[in-house]
Amino acid sequence: MIIFEVLLYAFIVIVSVQLVFYGFIFGKFAATKQNNVSNSHQPVSVIICAKNEAKNLKKNLPFILSQSYPTFEVVLINDSSCDKTLKVMEAFKKDNEHIKIVNVQPIEKFWGNKKYALTLGIKAAKYNTLLFTDADCKPMSKHWITEMSARFDPEKTLVLGYGPYQKIKGSLLNLLIRFETFMTAVQYFSYTNIGLPYMAVGRNLAYRKELFFEANGFMNHMNIKSGDDDLFVNQTATSKNTIICISKSSFTESIPKKTFKSWLLQKRRHISTASHYKLNHKILLSLFYCSQFLFWALAIIIISFSYKWELVLGLIFLRFIIQYTTLYSASAKLDEKSLILYTPILEFLLVLIQFFIFMQNLSSKPKHWK
Repeated sequence: MIIFEVLLYAFIVIVSVQLVFYGFIFGKFAATKQNNVSNSHQPVSVIICAKNEAKNLKKNLPFILSQSYPTFEVVLINDSSCDKTLKVMEAFKKDNEHIKIVNVQPIEKFWGNKKYALTLGIKAAKYNTLLFTDADCKPMSKHWITEMSARFDPEKTLVLGYGPYQKIKGSLLNLLIRFETFMTAVQYFSYTNIGLPYMAVGRNLAYRKELFFEANGFMNHMNIKSGDDDLFVNQTATSKNTIICISKSSFTESIPKKTFKSWLLQKRRHISTASHYKLNHKILLSLFYCSQFLFWALAIIIISFSYKWELVLGLIFLRFIIQYTTLYSASAKLDEKSLILYTPILEFLLVLIQFFIFMQNLSSKPKHWK
């Protein structure tokens, strides 16, 4: 039948697109080695913006304050919290001269806008090198500051790090969260490697203070309440000024969401922010997702009707071989090998969830910050 012939040719095109992504774009990152760099031990300002994070600060601040680094300060931003966040900050400050507190009072113009609070924290920072993380994150080694700051040089003023989520045994939600985080990292590291940096995560990101002011801070997207990390990087990152850091000593670990509802809301915010990326970035990201969606949809349809199933199975097998090879190498770099065995199941579920989120965002806008 003509309809199945058309579907088969479409499937061949889709598989080819997927092979380009996994074999070449992501494959280049999978083959990348983290170069050793010298460290001048430049002074660093670690910046943490917290809103109602008293418990997480108590738990995670000691890991930051115990970093093995000669000169650094920790700028704690209390973004109009209504719990004991400020008291926790003040308690730590009594015993740590490294700490500086910025207590942000709510104002009508920037109500609930994390970017306003971050701007005040950045202005208060003593040093030119800024390293960002979140209150619910902890460095996975005492060399986090060392590794991230070592990537800077006179040309590189923006460093993209990795922030995996904590592993929880026996949880499908946790597997999904970690797989989605891993795949997102593979993409933004890969695009940076080919000279198209487009985003980063604020739980492990560093840049020069001068870059922030040269870009006029967050003013170009201050009206968008999310995107203090990815929209800023999308605006300022270039092939010349951006570098990745994939040393395992540079990772920060975050606490994952505990319910599907809270995670879906988080992902809705992230996906809605992506609509403000530069056009070429949106095209690449859309092409990858659409090719994923169509790969599964067409494979299921054609196989269901047993149309030239030997050829179709061969294409599916080829695609999975390239995908597994690339993702296994990437997972070794990002310490996520435990995810690879479940790749087909997690990918299929994630494609469906992302489609659901896209449809939800068409009808309503998600809330932002806290």
